[in-house]
Amino acid sequence: MTPSELRQKIRSGEFKSNTSGFCQGFVQCNLVILPKQWADDFMRFAHANPKPCPVVGINDEPGSPYFSALGTDIDIRSDIPTYRIFKDGKLAEEVNDIGEYWSDDLVAFALGCSFSFEEALIADGLEVRNITEGRNVPMYDTNIECTPAGPFKGNMVVSMRPMTPTDAIRAIQICTRFPSVHGAPVHFGDPSAIGIEDINQTNYGDAVSIKDGEVPVFWACGVTPQAVIEQAKPPFCITHAPGHMLVTDLPNSKLAVL
Repeated sequence: MTPSELRQKIRSGEFKSNTSGFCQGFVQCNLVILPKQWADDFMRFAHANPKPCPVVGINDEPGSPYFSALGTDIDIRSDIPTYRIFKDGKLAEEVNDIGEYWSDDLVAFALGCSFSFEEALIADGLEVRNITEGRNVPMYDTNIECTPAGPFKGNMVVSMRPMTPTDAIRAIQICTRFPSVHGAPVHFGDPSAIGIEDINQTNYGDAVSIKDGEVPVFWACGVTPQAVIEQAKPPFCITHAPGHMLVTDLPNSKLAVL
C-alpha cells in the first residue's frame, strides 16, 4: 500500500492495528496535540530533547487538521489508527477518530519515529525482532532525565531491539545518519543501568524474544511526551497510541544525513 492508501483504510475504520512494517520507505510519525497556550513550551521541550522528541512537522496553522508538508491528503483528525485522549495529565480514553475533540486552538506536532530507521537496519541485513515476530516494538520507562522546559519535564521512554554486540555497533553507525528519527541508540547492554528492572515486562508495546548471545539495544522513543504530559498535566492533550503512527508521504531518505 502507498501511504495515502493506508491512510484511507485507517480513515474508513478498515485498518486499526499498529503501523510497524507498513509502507516501507516512508516516514512514520508520533503525534502530540496541545492547546496553543501550551504549544510554545512543548516546542521548547522538543528542541531541548531532540532524541526522544525530533520535530518533523507542525500542522499548517493552529486549528488546522492538515500537514500539507507531510502529505496533501493528511487529516490528522482521522488518519491514525488509535488516539489517546488525556485530561489533566490522565489518560481518559482511546478513540479511532478525534473529530469531536477538534477545536480551532489546537497545535499538532509530528515527531520522528523509530519505525523509519527500522527500514535502514533491515536493508543492511540486520534483524528487527518486533517485525520478525509481528509485534509492536517493546518500550520502557527509564531513569534517563530529559531537559525540562516550562511545565514539561520527566524521564525518557526507550524502545528496544535485541541484537548481537556486532550488530549493535553496526546499528549505531546506521542510525547516526537519522537524527530526525531518534538517531543512534542511547544505551545497550544491562537494562538496570537505565532503570529497567525486568526486560520481559514492558511499559508499552509487546515483549520480544532475546536469544543467547544477544544484548538489548535501546533507542530514545517518541512515547516520551506521553510520560511527560502525565506530569505536566495540561487540561487537554491528544497523542497517538503507542505503535499507531501517522504514515506520511515523506520518504525516509529525505531524513538521512549523509
